[in-house]
Amino acid sequence: MHPPFSVIFLTTLIGAGQGLFLALFVLEAAALFGLMPGVPVAFLAIGSGVAFVLLVGGLGASFLHLGRPERAWRAAAQWRTSWLSREVIALPAFMAALAAYGLAHASGVNPSLATLASGAAVPLTALLGLAGVVLAFALFVCTGMIYASLRFLREWHSPLTVLNFILLGSASGFTLAAALAGAMHPERSAFLAAVAVVLTVAALAGRSATLVRNARLKPKSTLQTALGIKHPRIVQMTQGAIGGSFNTREFFHGRAAGFLRQVRWLFLAGAFVLPAALLAPAVLGHGGAALLALAFALQYAGLLAERWFFFAQANHPQNLYYQCVS
Repeated sequence: MHPPFSVIFLTTLIGAGQGLFLALFVLEAAALFGLMPGVPVAFLAIGSGVAFVLLVGGLGASFLHLGRPERAWRAAAQWRTSWLSREVIALPAFMAALAAYGLAHASGVNPSLATLASGAAVPLTALLGLAGVVLAFALFVCTGMIYASLRFLREWHSPLTVLNFILLGSASGFTLAAALAGAMHPERSAFLAAVAVVLTVAALAGRSATLVRNARLKPKSTLQTALGIKHPRIVQMTQGAIGGSFNTREFFHGRAAGFLRQVRWLFLAGAFVLPAALLAPAVLGHGGAALLALAFALQYAGLLAERWFFFAQANHPQNLYYQCVS
């Protein structure tokens, strides 16, 4: 498939935003249940603002992929059957919950709604945060299922696709949260960095499992089965047209196999190995804000390469016909 950079930025930016919000809510929930000291309201408010900016950036990038942006609202019309329509609904719903969560912290309008058995008050942000968590995971599932539901693209048609979207977004979000904590709330940077390392390693395992699975896929169709000819060697000599077409532009990445191998090793190092190595000192309390920021920058760059590879590796069945220009 041809990797659309608008969708690459959409999925990586909103994934990091979702992961950052989850990190913030984990801190607040842990403090609510007495598992760790309270978190400064300013950190939660600014972190929510950063997550919202990432989501707005991703949403803006998605419009670059539309031929008629003014008709974007119609994408939600098929929500009963389309995962894309469900994503179009889940994304603004999550953004609304995130905005309300951040504004409640920033404005100080955070009344207590209930009291736990331990005596701890349950603030409004706990309810908003819980709604945000549900919507964040719903958005992860919708985004992943857009690709996992396509049976004819076998590289994507796997539960691993949804799992990887969740793990990659969560890992990048927690890494960003650790970087923000390193600058604003160092007492929590070690905890966030530790969770980021665990999620990064889990994401590496999930993505590696996908690579191994896809490497073992065998095409269900061949030139022989397509043509009904049993000759062992059939070679297509020409495309059958003197110019390109939508098919040859939209469903081909135009790169050699060697280039794909280089991108694969690049994203494995950039998205997983190097960030985990940079986060490790912070887990032990030795990493500063600059090191954590570098870890996120490298991880996000690696995720851009990973998402490019994700699209490029998918082999559309029509490529069997257009293989001469692949």
